[in-house]
Amino acid sequence: MKIENYTIGSDYPPFIIAEMSGNHNQSLSRALKIVDAVADSGAQAIKLQTYKPETITIKSSNTEFTIDDPNSLWNKKNLFSLFESACTPYEWHKPIIDRAKEKGLICFSSPFDENAVDFLEELNVPAYKIASFENNHYPLIEKVASTGKPIIISTGMATLEELKEIFKILENSKSKDLIFLKCTSTYPASANNTNIITIPELKKIFKCEIGISDHTLGIGTSVAAVALGATVIEKHFTLDRSDGGVDSAFSMEPDEFKMLVSESHNAWLSLGKVFIGPTKNEKKSVKFRRSIYAIKDIEKGELFSEDNIAVIRPANGIHPRHFKGMIGKKSIKKIKYGTPILDIY
Repeated sequence: MKIENYTIGSDYPPFIIAEMSGNHNQSLSRALKIVDAVADSGAQAIKLQTYKPETITIKSSNTEFTIDDPNSLWNKKNLFSLFESACTPYEWHKPIIDRAKEKGLICFSSPFDENAVDFLEELNVPAYKIASFENNHYPLIEKVASTGKPIIISTGMATLEELKEIFKILENSKSKDLIFLKCTSTYPASANNTNIITIPELKKIFKCEIGISDHTLGIGTSVAAVALGATVIEKHFTLDRSDGGVDSAFSMEPDEFKMLVSESHNAWLSLGKVFIGPTKNEKKSVKFRRSIYAIKDIEKGELFSEDNIAVIRPANGIHPRHFKGMIGKKSIKKIKYGTPILDIY
């Protein structure tokens, strides 16, 4: 499948998405600097989030509208206030998208409601992403599917039954290009709770491209995901974690993101193909393997023993598989010290 001019699949390097989220810290200037830094990192795409706080939740002081989790980055935060501080103003979208195009980046977004889809269609975004917390919002998924554009969906918290229902929605829509991203919706996520071994299983079940939306710290999980068949990687991006921001604690800085791009590409290259035997580049090293050599002068008729022959480098003699069979047999000729054994006895 393709998003704009980039082909996504196992025969191509991983498609790397930098998630801006709320790391602009309500500064358009900072948002544009993030775009520039993402382009410099070598990533293929940058992703926004498109919503207004009132389309996600309501203003309420009731306890269920406040996060009550001492382990959460947003403990004691009111939901409406949190989304208000994290949202990307609608009027910023066009300048951000324009800057991304100037820098050669694919730019798309996660809409959080149906009106956001209409807005993004006016900007002609090339694809859509459904966030984990919205993957049970079937009316939204149906709206996105009606555009006929590629859809990326994070699987965080979703049951297999829900994923099958989502898949069916897309099967019956204009949008045929689907990517599921294995996701653990904790922030940050721990490696031991990420279960990326699920990636090949998802691929087997849905026969579509599978990637990872990675909220762990560092690049290890993403690189390992590529080895398991992930063709897309999404990670949060910030200029500097010390600047703060709603998602900064689990976001990657520019140099870290460059490493992610480089090492995930290396992981993809290293997959290669099923092959047993010396590779083309190894063939010049074959001569330095082991073979059987005379390690003493050997007279004609003398018995071979571990005292006068050995398995050593280089490989100009016969294969070491013949060593045991030679012990106790007579040499048919005189052999000088340091001479490869060429005859099989």
